[in-house]
Parts: sequence; C-alpha cells; structure tokens
Amino acid sequence: MQALLPIEALVKRDRYVVIAGLLGVTGLAWAYTAYLAWDMRGMDMASGRSMSMPMTADWTFGDFGLMFLMWTVMMTAMMVPSAAPMILMFGTVARKRREQARPFVPVGVFVLGYIGVWSAFALGGTLAQWGLHAATLLSPTTMTATPVIGGALLIAAGLFQLTPIKNICLTECRTPLSFLLTDWRDGYGGALSMGVKQGAYCLGCCWILMSLLFVLGVMNILWIAALAGFVLVEKVAPAGSWISRATGVLLTGWGVWMVLDSAL
Repeated sequence: MQALLPIEALVKRDRYVVIAGLLGVTGLAWAYTAYLAWDMRGMDMASGRSMSMPMTADWTFGDFGLMFLMWTVMMTAMMVPSAAPMILMFGTVARKRREQARPFVPVGVFVLGYIGVWSAFALGGTLAQWGLHAATLLSPTTMTATPVIGGALLIAAGLFQLTPIKNICLTECRTPLSFLLTDWRDGYGGALSMGVKQGAYCLGCCWILMSLLFVLGVMNILWIAALAGFVLVEKVAPAGSWISRATGVLLTGWGVWMVLDSAL
C-alpha cells in the first residue's frame, strides 16, 4: 500500500498544477482585458488614441499588432474557462497513461493547440475591426458598430443558435470524455492536433457569439463578461442545448427590433 502513496501524491499534485495554471492564464488574460477597458475610458480625445489602442482611421503596423494582441488575450480570457472541463479531463487521462507507463504529453501542449485556434479567430476579429473602423462603421469611442450592422449580427447569431451545426459543435464541447476516447492521439503532435480539433469545435459553436462584441462594444467589460458567462453556461449546464435555442429566439428578436428601430 505504501508503494502507491507517491503515485497518488503525484497525481494529486499534477491536478493542482493544471488548475493553478488555468487560473493563472485566465486571471492574467482578464486582468489585461480589464486594463484595456479602463484605458479606453481615459483615452486622449485630442490625439484620437488611448494609451494602448488606436482610435484614428489610419492604423499603423504597430496599431494592428496591439489590436491583434488585445483580441488574442480577450479570446483567451473568454474561452479558456469554458474549456476547463475538457482540459482537466485531458490531464486526468494523461496521468492515467503515465501511471500505466504509456505515452503521455503535458497538458500545456493541448491547451496551446486550443488557444492557437482562437488566436486565428482573433486575427479575423482584428481584420473585421480594422475594416469597420476604416469604413467609419465603428464608433471610435465605444467600439460599437452601427445599429443596422449590430442588428444584423444579432439576427445572424440568433438564427445560428438554431442550426444543426451549432448543436453538433456544442455536443462535442459538452462531452469531453467521449472526445478524448475517440480522438486521442499520442505524442506532442497528437496532443497539439487534439487541442486544435477541440478548439475548432469550440470555434464552430461560438464564433458568431464572439462577433456580438461589435454590438455593445468590443471593450465593454460587462458585455465581455456576459458573453463569456453565457458560453460557459451553454457548455456545462444540464439544459445547455435548450438554453442555446431559447437564446437564439431572443437574439433574433433583439436584432429585428434594433434594425427596425434604426429605420424609424
């Protein structure tokens, strides 16, 4: 019995390390996001820019880099917590494989693949913001799109919530053990590809919801937190699929109202 104690202690310690790592990454990402939101409030209207984000129509290469960093960190803050059940399950499976002297990979490799997918989305978000800003369709002070574009995004998001592809991707995100048992790959490359695949399912589930940041403000910290909270509930709540459908109806109605109100 004594021979098992060191292994049990190692397994317990590793789990704490993974949890601490997730809390650390998420905490830093939220801290930076909150800082940028605060920085927006104190921007210099005379120069047309804040301390860290461009407000003028013409972006430099450095401005684009800062906005890409902002989107990447923001996506990490919003999406890593919702992936925590999957990441913890991956850690559990990896530890059991190590106990059995089978090939295993550090959890961080899986997380890297997951964040890589959302970094790619962050690039798309940066390009979209750049385009809207250059076309003067995005408020430089609140980073909100015009009511027509905002309403269209809400309608698109609402309708997407009701589609089969949304349900398929959400189901994959809600069943971590099933995903790991059917898609496990050995080695660092395998773990990275698993993280990418899980990130792709997550992206397929939530990409249109992330676009709603343009509705109430890209750096509206309350809106960011609300969207992140909804994504988490959608993935872990017992009635997540029904919540998704009900929200789809509400978002569609909100979007129709916004478009009609702007036309009056």
